[in-house]
Amino acid sequence: MMNIKQTFFTLLFCTSLSSFAEEADTSSTAGYISEDLIVYMHTGAGKNYRIQGSVSSGEKVQLTGEVTDDYSEIITDKNRIGWVESKYVSTKPGMRYAIADLNEQLANFQSEKSEITRQLSDAKNEISLLESERSDLQNSITALNMDLTQTKSQLKSQDTDIKKQWFFNGAIVLGIGLLFGLVLPRLFSKRKASMENWG
Repeated sequence: MMNIKQTFFTLLFCTSLSSFAEEADTSSTAGYISEDLIVYMHTGAGKNYRIQGSVSSGEKVQLTGEVTDDYSEIITDKNRIGWVESKYVSTKPGMRYAIADLNEQLANFQSEKSEITRQLSDAKNEISLLESERSDLQNSITALNMDLTQTKSQLKSQDTDIKKQWFFNGAIVLGIGLLFGLVLPRLFSKRKASMENWG
């Protein structure tokens, strides 16, 4: 695992150095002071000129393009203008800038990883919510199917009861019809015969 990490950071470091070198090649005004040095800055191109300060190792400066007697004119980040020996000036960034760039890239990777992890967590929560809603819907459908089956059974039972009721009503009507159609005429005929006998 450590070998993989070391290889990864080595690749990042080499990539960073390459990108810094490409940027330096495209811009003639960017320069860097050599690492592990304290370089004195003179007021002119030579040691016989007054020292007006020093430049920290690895510091990024601007090159004016003026070079005299192996001295280069620079502008520091505090806008101080002076001359330093050209051998201490490089167009390639020092280790400090390379490491800073790697740290920035690593921070970006970690930030992106955190964002992706958060999005993944949100997606999992949403999936869980959808599965819960699906389960609730399936339970509701099951309950509705049971209610529908029960309602159909009740309707079938009511239909049977209605048919039975119509059957009994028809029987009653038939009975009444037979009573009026057969029994009553006989009663009336017997009564009429009885009255004629009395006469």
